[in-house]
Amino acid sequence: MKKLLAALVATTALAAPALAEDITEFRIGILGGENAQDRLNSHECLKNYTEETLGVPVKLFAPADYNGVIQGLLGGTIDMAWLGASGYAATYLNDPEAVEPVLVKINLDGSYGYHSIGFARKDSGITSLADMKGKSFGFGDPNSTSGYLIPSIEIPMETGASMESGDYFGEVKFTGGHEQTIVAVNNGDVNAGVTWADGQGNWEDGFNSGALRKAVDAGLIDMNDLVEIWRSKPIPEGPIVLRKALPEDVKAKMVALVDGMYDADKECTYNISAGESLGFDPITHEAYLSIIEARKAKSN
Repeated sequence: MKKLLAALVATTALAAPALAEDITEFRIGILGGENAQDRLNSHECLKNYTEETLGVPVKLFAPADYNGVIQGLLGGTIDMAWLGASGYAATYLNDPEAVEPVLVKINLDGSYGYHSIGFARKDSGITSLADMKGKSFGFGDPNSTSGYLIPSIEIPMETGASMESGDYFGEVKFTGGHEQTIVAVNNGDVNAGVTWADGQGNWEDGFNSGALRKAVDAGLIDMNDLVEIWRSKPIPEGPIVLRKALPEDVKAKMVALVDGMYDADKECTYNISAGESLGFDPITHEAYLSIIEARKAKSN
C-alpha cells in the first residue's frame, strides 16, 4: 500500500524544490457534522498518509461549527478541507482567491450528488411536511448546504410559508450540526429535521453514505425508529479544497494522494467519505455556480 502511494505521488507530483523549503506543516480542517473526537479519529489515517507524502507534521482541526473551517481557510490557518457546497460558496464569495476545489466524493453509482433528507420519529405519526404544521423543526448549521441553505429554499416552495418560527412550523431552530439534529429528532427534542445522505442504498443502513450512515455506524440511532418525510432535489456534493497559495507541488501531491486513496486504502476512504463511496475524483469551480448564486441570493 505504501509502495502504491509512493508511486502515485512520484508520478504525479511536479518537479519542485524540497518541501521543507516551502512548508513546515500542513493543516487539515474537518467540517462539523459529528462530535469533534469522532471527526479526528476518522481522519487519523489521512493525517498519517499526508505526513508520509509531504514529509512535514500534519495537524487536524475540528472546529465547533462550519464557520470555524471557513475562517481558517480564509485566514490561511487551514490548508485543506472537505467543504459542503454552501461552505465553498461562502468562502468563494468572501475571497475568490482563497481556495480552489480539487476533488469531489463519488457515489457508488458514479454520481456526485446527494440530498437533504427530512426525517422524523416513526412513532410520531409524522409522514410528510403536511403533518408538520405547528410542530418543531431542526436545521443543522447556518453554513450547511443540506442542513440549511437548500431546505430553507425548497421547503417554503412546498408549504407556501416561510421558515420563520410560527409561520408554518411552530418553532424552527438550529441544533448546531448534522449529528445534533439526528440526536435531537431521535430523542424527541424536535419533531423533525434535515440532514444529508446520498439517498442510495438501504434506509436501515442510513443509506450508503452521509450523516445518517455515520450515526448508524456510531450506534447513535436505529433507522427503523425514523421515517423520511421530505427529500430535496439533488445537490452537488461539496468539494475538497486546497488553499490557493500553497506551493504547486504540495497541491499536486495532495490531489494525487486523495484521488488514489480508494485504490490504496478502502477503510480510510470509508472513514473520510462518511460511508461507502468510490472515493474522490477531480472537480472544478464550475460545478458550484448554482449553489454560489443561491447563497448570494439568500444573503441579499
